Amino acid sequence: MIESSWNSWFAEREETHLAELFDFLRIPSVSALPDHRSDVRRAANWIADRMRQAGIPDVEVLETGGHPLVIGHWQVDLAKPTAMIYAHYDVQPPDPLDLWESPPFEPEIRDGKIYARGSGDDKAGLLATILAVEAMAARDGQPPINLVFFFEGEEEISSPSVAPYLRENASKVKADFVISADGMMLDENTPALTISTKGIAGCEIVLTTASTDMHSGLYGASVRNAAQAMAELVASFHDDAGRVAVKGFYNQVNDPTDREREELDRVPFDAERYFGAVGVSDLWGEPGFYPLERLWLRPTLDINGMWSGFQGSGSKTVTPSEARVKITCRLVPDQVPADILDRLEDHARANCPPGATLKFIGREGSALPYAIDREHPALLAAEETLRDLFGSDPAIIRVGGTIPIAQDFKQELDADLIFFAWSLPDCNAHAPNEWFRLEDFRVATVSTCEYLERLGRA
Repeated sequence: MIESSWNSWFAEREETHLAELFDFLRIPSVSALPDHRSDVRRAANWIADRMRQAGIPDVEVLETGGHPLVIGHWQVDLAKPTAMIYAHYDVQPPDPLDLWESPPFEPEIRDGKIYARGSGDDKAGLLATILAVEAMAARDGQPPINLVFFFEGEEEISSPSVAPYLRENASKVKADFVISADGMMLDENTPALTISTKGIAGCEIVLTTASTDMHSGLYGASVRNAAQAMAELVASFHDDAGRVAVKGFYNQVNDPTDREREELDRVPFDAERYFGAVGVSDLWGEPGFYPLERLWLRPTLDINGMWSGFQGSGSKTVTPSEARVKITCRLVPDQVPADILDRLEDHARANCPPGATLKFIGREGSALPYAIDREHPALLAAEETLRDLFGSDPAIIRVGGTIPIAQDFKQELDADLIFFAWSLPDCNAHAPNEWFRLEDFRVATVSTCEYLERLGRA
């Protein structure tokens, strides 16, 4: 356990806090499934009640047209900064159920880990922030800075109600910066701070070569095969070395700086273990950059699925008339999804094989990349907090995935997001047997207290 004056306070109450976490985890707040709509609302009400119990003076459950938001305010001093604490209380569906070693909504502790759907993503993190504020209120009467609480129930379905709410109610939830209790450390021994996430732009392309599939013996020698045409088009998106061949794709992309490369060099990344865990034996990608740079600092274009013609068992001698491909691009700072989609469409039309007609469908769900200024005072305070608690510099990491909420807060509130969260990359989030370490639940509460205290001193 890390050294902190808060350790004894939480240790004395750990049994109670774990019982509360288990009650929270038993609520199947699956936002994606209509049958669980009442459970999502039950979870929102549970959080609101627990916030009031913690002493937070202003708590509301707000309707959004989707799942509720739980909003809280604690203003202590107008001269102090205001931090928003963000987390989500919805969870992924538990399927496939037969792969769970214990029921997904019946929490169980095994080998120092809490197994339950939502334990790692993100109910333990959410409750830990409430418990931290409760501890500070019990000892000091109030938190050291002004706080806004913003807990949503739609993160697992891309937060459709959040950006509209922020746009229409920015003054009600205004904050100087956001602390996210949703996120992760690098591994169980290495504290980490995430400073950027990639954006995303997706599309689907349909190629049509005839009005119907055809008998391959009667037509195959003389007409364009849609599957073959799609293979030619898809192959044109990268050059032979692995660089994206779409004109202008890299226009807004900067090479890694010396500081970025130095920070990546300090990350304990085992490429052989990372790729070997998923059965990869040979690496591929943009030349001139090593794997971690590609994962975190370089944009990508991925073929997510491609299909055409007969796919059942046995044989069917058909020349297909239609082929489809789904593509997503992970974007880095300064790249704009709409611009990238325009470039993808221009490339697809310029490289469409003769005899095929092309339909380009830009997908919903695009999101801008996000990056925080490395000198942001709240980020530096988080870095100092982790250094003091763990006795070593935290790893500075990036995320190759996309977290749209970070850019929503930036656009609508002009507030940067600091990831201060404790899940681990291999916690089986979204998968069977999701877990969260008991030790990390302890660390999350204590560290949040230490971080808020440091922000109050600053």
